[in-house]
Amino acid sequence: MNADLAASQSRDWRTPLELSLLGAIWGCSFLFMRVAVPSFGPYALVEVRLVLGALVLLPFLWKARALFPARRWLWLAPIGLINSALPFVLFAYAAERAPAAIGAICNAMTVLFAALIAFLFFGEKIGMRRAIALLVGFAGVVVLATAKVSGLSIGAAVIAGAAASLLYGLGVNLVKRHMTGLPSAAAAAATLGCASLWMLPMAITHWPQAAVPFNAWACAVALGVLCTGLAFLMFYRLIGRIGPARASTVTYLIPLFGAAFAWLFLGEPVTLAMLIAGALILGSVAVSQR
Repeated sequence: MNADLAASQSRDWRTPLELSLLGAIWGCSFLFMRVAVPSFGPYALVEVRLVLGALVLLPFLWKARALFPARRWLWLAPIGLINSALPFVLFAYAAERAPAAIGAICNAMTVLFAALIAFLFFGEKIGMRRAIALLVGFAGVVVLATAKVSGLSIGAAVIAGAAASLLYGLGVNLVKRHMTGLPSAAAAAATLGCASLWMLPMAITHWPQAAVPFNAWACAVALGVLCTGLAFLMFYRLIGRIGPARASTVTYLIPLFGAAFAWLFLGEPVTLAMLIAGALILGSVAVSQR
């Protein structure tokens, strides 16, 4: 009995720490994109990220290769495009044009878009509370899109970030319906690998002509290895231990870490409009998940 109690207390202590660490890692991803994308451009940076993330997870795919017959790749390939390649490019595009916090805030909309797409296309109930939460979250996006940072309009970046979150929301629903029963890390390796193949032609034709600085390469490698490959492993481990609902609370931490790191390391401002938009979006996510 005492051993069970000690193990339970250990898990209770470990879970918030791992959630915070994962939120910090994914918050860092927007900082890394902001630093690396001016040198790489969106397509080349995303290709580096996808290839490295897939390589980290490749041993899990190799171990479970018997579960991936040819017919299953007919779904894995489009899911890789929708859930990785296109949103990564959109977030990188946003990082070129707006502070890192903008993409991090928009990322929180994924939960709301997932609920909306499940309602519109897959017949799931949404309920009055979630419907109101969606409206409040979209109001936050409008506040963000109409704001200015250092006198510059960030509307295009906000639209790109919101579109990326919409694709994530669609990807969540496709994964739930077409990848159930597959080992999560192996499935992630497969979709990332497919996404890298989708992006390869654009990466080749848009590869930077000038030498890429060391700090940009360091951020690109960290983005692929840490924020994609290793972060996915952490997330799936959390889902296995505490369930998807509790694991998804990491959504609340990503904008906080993203804004904090951008302010601390890049000196990017955190404006009143960003705070209001972040509060509306995160509040709506919290209400929708109750």
